[in-house]
Amino acid sequence: MPRLHIASEREIKEGLTTDVYFLRTVEVLRAKGVSKMVYAEFTASGVPYPWFVFAGLEDALAILEGLPVDVYALPEGTVVPARDPSGLPVPVMAIEGRYEDFAPYETPVLGAICQGSGIATKAARIKLAAGDRPCLSFGIRRMHPAIAPFIDRAAYIGGCDGVSGVLSARLMGIEPVGTMPHALIILMGEEEAWRAFDEVLDPRIPRILLVDTFGDEKEASLRAARVVPGAHGVRLDTPGSRRGRMEDIVREVRWELDLRGFRDVKIVVSGGLDEESVARLAEAGADAFGVGTSISNAKTIDFAMDIVEVEGEPKTKKGKLSGRKTVLREDGTLRVRPWRGDGGLLVKWIENGKLIRNLPGVGEIREYVLSQLKGLGWRQE
Repeated sequence: MPRLHIASEREIKEGLTTDVYFLRTVEVLRAKGVSKMVYAEFTASGVPYPWFVFAGLEDALAILEGLPVDVYALPEGTVVPARDPSGLPVPVMAIEGRYEDFAPYETPVLGAICQGSGIATKAARIKLAAGDRPCLSFGIRRMHPAIAPFIDRAAYIGGCDGVSGVLSARLMGIEPVGTMPHALIILMGEEEAWRAFDEVLDPRIPRILLVDTFGDEKEASLRAARVVPGAHGVRLDTPGSRRGRMEDIVREVRWELDLRGFRDVKIVVSGGLDEESVARLAEAGADAFGVGTSISNAKTIDFAMDIVEVEGEPKTKKGKLSGRKTVLREDGTLRVRPWRGDGGLLVKWIENGKLIRNLPGVGEIREYVLSQLKGLGWRQE
């Protein structure tokens, strides 16, 4: 009988989604009576961009809650430079406790923050490229359905203005967003589908009509605007193999709509978009973007967890900086300093297994991210 190949929350909390060598390490330590207090930091290397958005913390805290450890971290949504002005990697999170108590959880915690930060960072870059135009997360169909809420949450935190996932939106307390699929057009025909969409659905749902199923986009856009008076917009989702130069199609559609008095009809573009194409299409006149694969399949941020202190003494492997660190915000950027009695922005979230701070809502985290993005650019330079 077929099954979904996913781990349950219980199995994750039991440490079963780990790499086996951690379990073998714990077995050896316990057999030899070795039990030492350590301080382990999470830092990123090989970051593909000048900065990244730290995300996935809430999942990491859920994994670690209940273990006899202390957990420190930057606030979720902090925009972190790839390295500080001195070239030092910035710790985003740290665990303090007996190593054997948390070793099996390194794998799932890294998974949460690596993928969460990668998705949030890509969403933030695309939001910057779009300027003040809405960006919507449409990418959950490209990944396993078990993690759809995780993907959409990270995308929303990073700056997307809405998500298409029904469960994702419900868990975040927002309304899901979306237009219509080509299937509706194919089954009913263009004009009949546009009319039915307008007649049947809740008036609060924006009337954004898909116009690229069969023929010329500008001709279909004009018909859609006439068939559904007061339509909010038209959506262009032409496959990459057929679209030609999409910026020119957007310019043509915008010109023809404006010329015939449909200036209020917006142009929504989707299909194979990333920050480069979003920037070009925004300049051409597109009003909103549905972005899928490039967000949901974003490059992960390559975090690693390293022990930097053993029994209160600085100790780590080569290529890493020993000793616990303080992270400060100076001159508008994050800087790493030797320990100064507290972690600065690295605040304690879990103390001896107990969550000691209230977790912010996704809307609050998103606003925190957007406030930090001001003045940043999405381009590599």
